[in-house]
Amino acid sequence: MFEAGGKDPLGLTTMKNQGGWWRSSAIRQLHARHLPRITKHLLALSPEDRYLRFGYAAHDEQILKYAKGLNFEQDSVFGIFNWRLRLIAMAHVAYSVDKHLDACAEFGVSVDKSARGRGLGGLLFERAVTHARNEGVALMFIHALSENTAMLKIAKKAGASIEQEAGETQAYLRLPPATFDTRMSEMLEEQWAQTEYRLKVQAKEFMALLANLQEIRKGVQDGRHRSGS
Repeated sequence: MFEAGGKDPLGLTTMKNQGGWWRSSAIRQLHARHLPRITKHLLALSPEDRYLRFGYAAHDEQILKYAKGLNFEQDSVFGIFNWRLRLIAMAHVAYSVDKHLDACAEFGVSVDKSARGRGLGGLLFERAVTHARNEGVALMFIHALSENTAMLKIAKKAGASIEQEAGETQAYLRLPPATFDTRMSEMLEEQWAQTEYRLKVQAKEFMALLANLQEIRKGVQDGRHRSGS
């Protein structure tokens, strides 16, 4: 059983279970309407982060082409938003288009530099694995270069098989079939994510309203000051 907690400086929600406090954040499944935020997130990645994410130092035009080519009907994309509704981490689960390999998928993830060290990549991986199992995926390949120690650590922790040869890394995880628990877990996760996102939208709108009221009050005070001088 979980209880609502507070927020850290990034605006990520904390929750508490019977074992104590742990950091989490609702992970939403993204759709075509989120494409502008996805594009903005990817373009903000540094050259090094682009290299680790895509396997090459992708320039802006290549990232724009990648984002534009995302097929939200074929693949699954997940994201984490902060309280300013900025996408700070996202994962792409690409399913095989070959019908003979329809039980295979590839996982790729990117995390904003400001949100590192909080386990968001691992959370996205867990969410992606649950979703992939429910979609009938039996083998998840993890997109990771040998230099991407963070992603390889996540893969090893999950029990993935990792093969390295000539500086190249191939990581894959065998997934068990879906269960009632995995289906319920994903359903509850998505419901929580939608609820949290609505709260973030309301919070952002409320803060904008407060800022506007403060400007009005300041204008009134300045007017009184001038008239009294």
